[in-house]
Amino acid sequence: MAGTVSSPSRAPVDPAELARTLAPLGQAHILPRAAYIDPGVAAWELEHFFDATWVVVGRSQAIASGSQRAVRAGTEQVLLTRDADGQLHAFFDVCRHRGHELLPVGAEVRKRAIKCPYHAWAYGLDGSLRAAPRFDGGRDFDPGQFGLVPIRMQEWHGWIFVNPDGHAEPLDQYLGNLGELVQDWEPERLVVAERHDYEVAANWKLIVENYHECYHCPSIHPELCRVSPPDSSRDLVAQGMFAGGPMLLMDHAETMSLDGRSLGRPLPRLDPQRLREVHYFGVFPNLLISLHPDYVMTHRLEPLGPGRSRIECEWLFAPEAIATQGFSPTYAAEFWDITNREDWDACEAVQRGVSSRGFRPGPLAGRESTVYQFDTMIARGYLLGRVHPPEPVDPPGEARPG
Repeated sequence: MAGTVSSPSRAPVDPAELARTLAPLGQAHILPRAAYIDPGVAAWELEHFFDATWVVVGRSQAIASGSQRAVRAGTEQVLLTRDADGQLHAFFDVCRHRGHELLPVGAEVRKRAIKCPYHAWAYGLDGSLRAAPRFDGGRDFDPGQFGLVPIRMQEWHGWIFVNPDGHAEPLDQYLGNLGELVQDWEPERLVVAERHDYEVAANWKLIVENYHECYHCPSIHPELCRVSPPDSSRDLVAQGMFAGGPMLLMDHAETMSLDGRSLGRPLPRLDPQRLREVHYFGVFPNLLISLHPDYVMTHRLEPLGPGRSRIECEWLFAPEAIATQGFSPTYAAEFWDITNREDWDACEAVQRGVSSRGFRPGPLAGRESTVYQFDTMIARGYLLGRVHPPEPVDPPGEARPG
């Protein structure tokens, strides 16, 4: 499958060091130090990995009719709106007059018009210029030529993806067979019942690497190991820009919670095998999807600098579960908030370690094959200026269970 094409310029990372990451698993080392701490590398990634690919900016249902929300995608600010007809729109968050931002990132308003706070130019929720008060632009001024500039956007299973530079391959091609792997959870009909926001003093790639392995679970996740065997993971073949696969539940566990019990409802389209598994997929570059028997959890990542990341964690449940008398998402959110914070502490400690002059990239174990897939995607991207789907890996030695 074709990769996502961007500028052919290489990242400012030593190719000789990247060769050690690209060696076969069993000989490969993690990414070099510059990948985690260098501001120049972080800026290059925003342009080539975020602006030039499909980035998730939120859930479609979070943008209500008549609302406006400003979010960040790579180097850009994006204004999301939903008009009175229910149509979702995405624009660059830039007024067509003098370039003032229309809303600050993170802001949300419910108004029928988009109004620039600088000179009060006003736009419809469809982006058309509706008013330019006190503006004397001459008789040739045509308001129809000064609507907001749209940004490439597509909805997929309830998530909003944008491609800031407009040149990525079609989203369905970019995601490959991921749609087939998630469709039975019906994420498009699920509803966000809980959300936690975190700011973590770690590079975004360290967070993704941590997500992609459970080698660390016996050391820092006693709660998780009581409900899921840490050595039960396996990779599925990815034909798109993602990596991951399922882990098993312990015999007594219905889902991932502190006691293994579910206080929700099993998702109706899951077969008996999937009711005994949790599937973990990292969608490049910024969405982690964790599919449980009774809910879906996501982490949406936003790099804030080489050593800091913002993470939005959401728990999605079926509407019929939420409608059940006495329903609360706490059983899932409490479990994962504990696990998240254990992970964030570990990622921050790794960030401090890789920032040391004494850091030398270490080798990857066979059970870290998903980390290897992610790191080799990054390394090839650094060298080629574009990213490709991960290649299947046969872990040497200590192969992960199939």
